[in-house]
Amino acid sequence: MTTTETSTEPATMSTIVVTGPGTVDEIHETRPEVGASDVLLDVKACGICGSDAMYTAVGGIPPRQGATPLGHEPAGVVVAVGADVEGIAVGDHVVVNPMAASDGIIGSGGAQGGLSEQLLIRGAKLDVHLKVIPDDVPWAVAALNEPMAVARHAVNRSGAKAGQKAVVFGAGPIGLGAAISMKLRGVEHVVVVDVVPSRLETALAVGADAVINSAEEDVTARLLELHGTAPRSFVRGDRPDTDVYLDAAGAAPVIATIAESAKHGATATVVGVHKKPVELDLGALLTTELTLTLSMGYPTEIFEVTEDLVNHWERFAHLVSHQIPRADALHALELAATPGAAEKVVVVFE
Repeated sequence: MTTTETSTEPATMSTIVVTGPGTVDEIHETRPEVGASDVLLDVKACGICGSDAMYTAVGGIPPRQGATPLGHEPAGVVVAVGADVEGIAVGDHVVVNPMAASDGIIGSGGAQGGLSEQLLIRGAKLDVHLKVIPDDVPWAVAALNEPMAVARHAVNRSGAKAGQKAVVFGAGPIGLGAAISMKLRGVEHVVVVDVVPSRLETALAVGADAVINSAEEDVTARLLELHGTAPRSFVRGDRPDTDVYLDAAGAAPVIATIAESAKHGATATVVGVHKKPVELDLGALLTTELTLTLSMGYPTEIFEVTEDLVNHWERFAHLVSHQIPRADALHALELAATPGAAEKVVVVFE
């Protein structure tokens, strides 16, 4: 657990931080010291999330003042283990629960960020702070664990189950992760809706049964073809026999489409972030008895999703559009924040 330094100067590491509104920079900090209950990781990959661009735009993340570390989707290898830690060994490959860190949420207002060379997990407990994964899972895929937990929570909130028919709006990482999760739990038919052809191609690659380009096709009419017509009820007109709607797009037209399409007893779950208020005619929806649920984060799913990620990593690998070397991390943040430039950017450490 101890190392010998050839210099009298303290060893340092680099980390990426927000330094002001719209600006990020690389700084150097003293490498953390490992206590008896701690685990130290060399970060091997860290995904870039849309929230990183939001944090950058506003100049940081309350309640922290000054430089705010970025990156909340890390995966890494254990390089030091405190004497009191159980079940974790040097050399283990691990994914991280950023919400569990005792010094604040990693990369989301906490004292540390995943876009650092090293992370110190204080009071580390296996399956609470870290989960060990097989060495053959690529680091870029391992870094998807946190966003896939977000997707899994959305699917859990939707109640989607084997034998049902579902539609996912938005073929970004969360929508695609939700589609994978639905198929792995036995949902009979999953349709993915988007307006970008390349995203729809990826949806088919990860196992969606069909896709709809909503810029070119009427979604309700196409769902009627794909899922059939729901049994007659109080609801007027023909409605698709779709059981579950999941909004991972956060776009107002999605809500309008769900209201237009939902059969009696359908479920709609919103995980996409709507940045503006959305009009919803509850009177018109009354006869559908639509169940509307909202989904945020991953209260229990951070390591629930890991088994799927490990067992089907080749499928999840389709979600990673760009792997950027750690030396170009500032460029990776810029690329991820540019609309239409990339789908899922992962920074990989050599």
